[in-house]
Amino acid sequence: MAFKFLERLSQDFSELINDKEEYNVIIEVGQEQNKKTFTAHSAILRYRSSYFNKELSNTVPSVDNNKIISKKNISAQIFEIILKYIYSGVIDTKNMDTRTMYDLMVVANELDFEKLSKKLEDHLIEFKASWLKTHFTFVYHSIFKHNEFKNLEKFCNDIIVKHPSVIFESAEFTSLPESALTSILKRDDLQTKESEIWDYVIMWGTAQNPTLPEKLEEWSDKNFTTLKTTLRQCLPLVRYFHIPNSHFVYKIKPYKKIFDKQLWNDLKQHLMMPDRPVESIILPPRLVLKQELPSRVIGPFSTIINEDHTAMISSWIGNRPTRYSLRNNPYEFQLILRGSKDGFAPRNFWDICDGHANTIVITKVNGTDEIIGGFNPLAWDKTKKKSIKTNKSFIFSFPDGNIQNSILSRVQNENEALWYSRYKDEVGPNFGYCEFMMKTSVSDFTKDKLNKCGLSNFYEKSIRTTACGFSIIDYEVFKVVKKYT
Repeated sequence: MAFKFLERLSQDFSELINDKEEYNVIIEVGQEQNKKTFTAHSAILRYRSSYFNKELSNTVPSVDNNKIISKKNISAQIFEIILKYIYSGVIDTKNMDTRTMYDLMVVANELDFEKLSKKLEDHLIEFKASWLKTHFTFVYHSIFKHNEFKNLEKFCNDIIVKHPSVIFESAEFTSLPESALTSILKRDDLQTKESEIWDYVIMWGTAQNPTLPEKLEEWSDKNFTTLKTTLRQCLPLVRYFHIPNSHFVYKIKPYKKIFDKQLWNDLKQHLMMPDRPVESIILPPRLVLKQELPSRVIGPFSTIINEDHTAMISSWIGNRPTRYSLRNNPYEFQLILRGSKDGFAPRNFWDICDGHANTIVITKVNGTDEIIGGFNPLAWDKTKKKSIKTNKSFIFSFPDGNIQNSILSRVQNENEALWYSRYKDEVGPNFGYCEFMMKTSVSDFTKDKLNKCGLSNFYEKSIRTTACGFSIIDYEVFKVVKKYT
């Protein structure tokens, strides 16, 4: 019988990190202003990572017989976690924020820790899907820099094929890597008209060549060759034979010089005699999802407010003297976070809402019908530790849940509009000096009564009749988006 003491072995090996006598490798990480140095042992690095095995083989020892490796693109925080993993085989994600976890996955992949990278990728998809969706553009661009995260690629593409506008109509579309665009074009279930897909392909291709003339009639043969070369991986993925004739004439024909002769002849023949066979490969039409299958909204959009509340809040955002009607409300409230779904810890707020601007925070007070909230026009930034300036924020309440008794309090000291605490494990959003603050000492806004609406200091008036702390039943954060101009 074999007795295995793997936990003790892990503990003992992890102590080697602090060995300052027998080390023979120095690893420098971070940029100059934030550079940090770690020591390690070549034997352990070689056997734990093929990346370090190769680096050490190609590194000449210094005069004191140490090998120095520099990784400026890796932060000290991330590398410290990696180094502990190298020596102990343990990664603790319990109190790790999602962005750190994501960065750790990327670094683990770069350093050839395949199992760790894959484990983190699967964990993010299974347990941090909400964060991935709210940081969709960042995630989608970054995974294609490495082309290793196939599960994340599928996760993102499954969203894109159902809602193509999230990427095609984003400001970052033309900066997509070619591999990202081709991965979308390969999908048979991409829910976009083929003629529109062609438009996006041309848009992306011309954006890669900013020197091309703006007017197509001014293009030379060389210009068309340049575009053809740029789109060589994309052109075979467009389903040309399923584009209506009318669209073909004014969208495809002007670019006929970028097509191979055989394909162009087959397209012309198909245009005139669609039933006659051609030599070119005809890709199948894309599958159109049945309308009745996925309903867009399941249940109410909010567990706290209704459409009347959103119309009132929208009027405050738009500085209207009267409330918008339900039909002419120009703002859409897109849910970013719901405490009952995403958790009530302050870190969840900072993790999920980081980077989002024009947001409404809504809370439902425990034991009453009170609804309390605040509007922040600026992007939340979890790195800040100071007061933030804006003249457009406001806080509000619906004391009995009804819009007729609503209380609106606009910021009057713009220099103290929002306060970012250094204690992100205890304090969530904080408007003014505790004039609407979400706080907890047990990492759960529902478990104690430290949430507070204090007396007015930097806002026009208090939004609650009592300054006592309160717990909440639930809270939500919405991104406010203009539907039309």
